Amino acid sequence: MTDALDSFDRKILNIVQRDCTATADAIAERIGLSTSAVQKRLKRMRTEKIISAEIAVVDRAAVGRPMTFIAAIEIERENYETVARFREWSKAHDEIQQIYYVTGSVDLIAIITAHDVEAYDRLSARIMQSNPMIRRINTNVVLSAVKVGLFVPVDKDGDDEPSAT
Repeated sequence: MTDALDSFDRKILNIVQRDCTATADAIAERIGLSTSAVQKRLKRMRTEKIISAEIAVVDRAAVGRPMTFIAAIEIERENYETVARFREWSKAHDEIQQIYYVTGSVDLIAIITAHDVEAYDRLSARIMQSNPMIRRINTNVVLSAVKVGLFVPVDKDGDDEPSAT
């Protein structure tokens, strides 16, 4: 899919990843394209799901969910159906922010936000009760978020040069 991205597409993606409210006019001025060209490129990238969502990042503490937990989940007998069931179950629980199906000693890693340890404990109990194939949940409490982001480098050919912010 990235083969279809030219340097202008990449510049647009770098801008909208950092500020999804940037107008086509502002983007056009920054990268040297017309506003209509930027609008067409944005529309195409949204249609092709290169841009899959445009969201506001909310301060967890400001909305009463200051704590983050990283839960390593082991499944009793790992199979696709069990993972799929848990994935569907977790969609109804917004406090489960991210889930990764991983290799290694655990099957899933979940990023969970909660008001406090007690709220997390209640959620983990519901996870276990609602998903009997889960053998164990090992939890890490995040003491401090060193870096939080979903920015995806869109450089060409795996060039990992840091970009200016």
